[in-house]
Amino acid sequence: SGPARGSSITMMAARSKAIPFLIQPPKLDGSMAGDEGFDPLGLSNVDNAGLGIDLYWMREAELKHARVAMLATVGMLAQESGFVVPGFPTTNNQVTAFWECVDKNPGPIFASVIFFGMIEIISGFAITEGKKNGNRAPGDFGFNPLFLGQSPASAKDYANKEIRNGRLAMWAAAGMLLQGSITSEGALGNLFQ
Repeated sequence: SGPARGSSITMMAARSKAIPFLIQPPKLDGSMAGDEGFDPLGLSNVDNAGLGIDLYWMREAELKHARVAMLATVGMLAQESGFVVPGFPTTNNQVTAFWECVDKNPGPIFASVIFFGMIEIISGFAITEGKKNGNRAPGDFGFNPLFLGQSPASAKDYANKEIRNGRLAMWAAAGMLLQGSITSEGALGNLFQ
């Protein structure tokens, strides 16, 4: 009677939208944008109060990486198409261009590392304060110059599109960098080869 009872409880549990034969993780109830109940590593259950790592912090990191990956993907394709900042290498391979820039003129690279490090420190304060008072959604820095997702109905739709496109861009940027490291060609060069 024990195993049958346990299996009936399992059958009644909510199922993941991403993988229907898996049980939905308890903290991924669909309330966040892009939440499909996919968490094979159990990261949504991590709650380290001493370090401040929890689901809020991980969603903040995911959004930040997604936004950077979207910019990186557009930047790599633009660079390969010929839109290059004057004085920077014009090669079609993004990895080669980066290392040429580091070898010939490392100043802008190190300046950008310092600049973005300061931005990370400032955003760290915003994340901490937003988490404490609960008035700030993950990834919301109050910067919306195009006024996207202003109505409540479109805000949820826009947030879903942002996270899904960002997840795709993370894979795309990683793929472009990997193929640039392996083939010594850029993404478009490999596509049309």
